[in-house]
Parts: sequence; C-alpha cells; structure tokens
Amino acid sequence: MRGRTGPLLLLNASGCLDALTAPEVAATLDGFVTKTVTPLPRDGNAPVRIAETDVGMLNSIGLANPGIDRFVTTHLPQLAKLELPIWVSVGGFAADEYAELCSRLDDHAEVAAIELNVSCPNVASPAESVAQIVASACLATRKPVWAKLSPAVPDVADVARAAQEAGADGLSLVNTMRGLKLDDRTLRSALEPGAGGLSGPALRPIALAAVHACFLATGLPIVGMGGVQCGRDALDLIAAGARHVALGTVLFADPQAPMRIRAQLAGELAARGYADVDDAYAVTHRESLSTTTTK
Repeated sequence: MRGRTGPLLLLNASGCLDALTAPEVAATLDGFVTKTVTPLPRDGNAPVRIAETDVGMLNSIGLANPGIDRFVTTHLPQLAKLELPIWVSVGGFAADEYAELCSRLDDHAEVAAIELNVSCPNVASPAESVAQIVASACLATRKPVWAKLSPAVPDVADVARAAQEAGADGLSLVNTMRGLKLDDRTLRSALEPGAGGLSGPALRPIALAAVHACFLATGLPIVGMGGVQCGRDALDLIAAGARHVALGTVLFADPQAPMRIRAQLAGELAARGYADVDDAYAVTHRESLSTTTTK
C-alpha cells in the first residue's frame, strides 16, 4: 500500500461541504474531501438540482466543477491554507481520464489521498470497468488511491474485490442511490434532470450492509458514509468495518455536526466499555468469528 491507514479520521463526503466558504466547519474535521474534479470544467445540470424528501435529500448537481487546470492552480493552493489533509475526488468517463487526473495531482504535497469517483448517479456510467480505472490510476500516482463505490450493483463486494486486485488502497462506501421526487403541484420531477442521488437517513442501512460485506471481502481500509446523523451511526459503521467515517447530508443542516458526532461517539464507546475506537473497529466480525469457532 502507498499510504498508511492511521487513526480514525472524521471526513466530509465529497460535495457536501465547501471548505473555502465554511473553513470553520472544515477545521472541525480531520481531513477535507473535495468536490469531484474532472479533466475539463463542467457546468453541471440545470436547476433545480436539490430537493428534500421525507427520508433525506435528492441532488442532481452533475459534477459541476472548474476542471483540473483551474483546480490545481487556484483551488488547491487555497485549500492548502486550511492545514488539513486534502483528499481530492476525481471523476471521468474513461480510465485514461482518471489516470490523467491522478498524474496531475501526484507532485502536489498537499494532496494526502485521491478518491476515485466511479459511482456518481448523476452522470453516465464510466466507459471502463472499476478495475481498469483503479489500475490506471494506481500506475499514474504514488498517492493513496481510494475507490468510491456505488451500492446500486448486484454485489458490491465483487466490485470491491476487483478494486483491491487492481491496487486500491482503500474503499469509500457508499455513494448515493438513484431516487425520484415529484413536485406536489405539477406531479412532474422536482429536479430538472429527473432522478437524482438520494442521501440521508434512508441510505444508512444500505451503507452499513456495504461496509460489512466489503470488509469481509477485502479487509481494506474503508471510509464509511451514508446517513450518519449521530455518534451511534458512526459507531455502527466502525463496528461493521469502517476505519474512517464521512459526514454528508447532515452538514447541510447542522454545521456543528462534526463536533457533536465526535462527542457522541466518545460517549457511545465509553458506554460499551471500549477504551477507544480501535476496540470497536470491526467488532461485528470478531464476534461472528468467535461464535463460529465455538460451535
């Protein structure tokens, strides 16, 4: 592996926090994950791009971003002033585009890791397989490479194994699931592009299942994300096999969420007699193995 796993990191999910407009929120995290950067600038989808639902939020941003040239010359130097580890999310439509992006980031010391967005629900599927994308990215950079996977596949563990065999250093689980909301008055889609990515509490059991399955399948370090609202939600992901936890939709409503969830997590650990996060890490699997052994 190019990078070390290290202690628990509390991160933001890509696209759920603008660190340059809310640096005080970013400062309460252990690292910042950028919005996905693509080779060329993208305007993204037409508005309306965001809609609330009873169980979370739908978004159809469409990877709006300034492109890699402007990102490395303008945005990255500003992000470096935060003095946080910077994880850069990258996206493309073919393996060589991911490789190009990783190569452009390789010599930037402020980049701590690269997250490959191979799972965005608001753009066409990548033309190449996850394995091809990961392999090409790993050849193009010495940075740790994390593959962000979608749960909207028949078997996410199979995809995780493919990413591992191609050289991924870790997994980010999960991206949003596709959903639709109709406008109350017109009964047409509330989002201009139609469907969007569902995030928030409804995603939590799906994320938990994906983390559980992919930990068993690979043993890779995992950033768990999807509907985390409180310390117990973070603990569940950690127990299922997430080494790190990312906050997404909750940041839109509660900028104090990182500090609150960190404190709640400490309370949840103490209430169960765990000295620290390492004691709870993947405990679901340790107990399962123990039960299997004694039968």
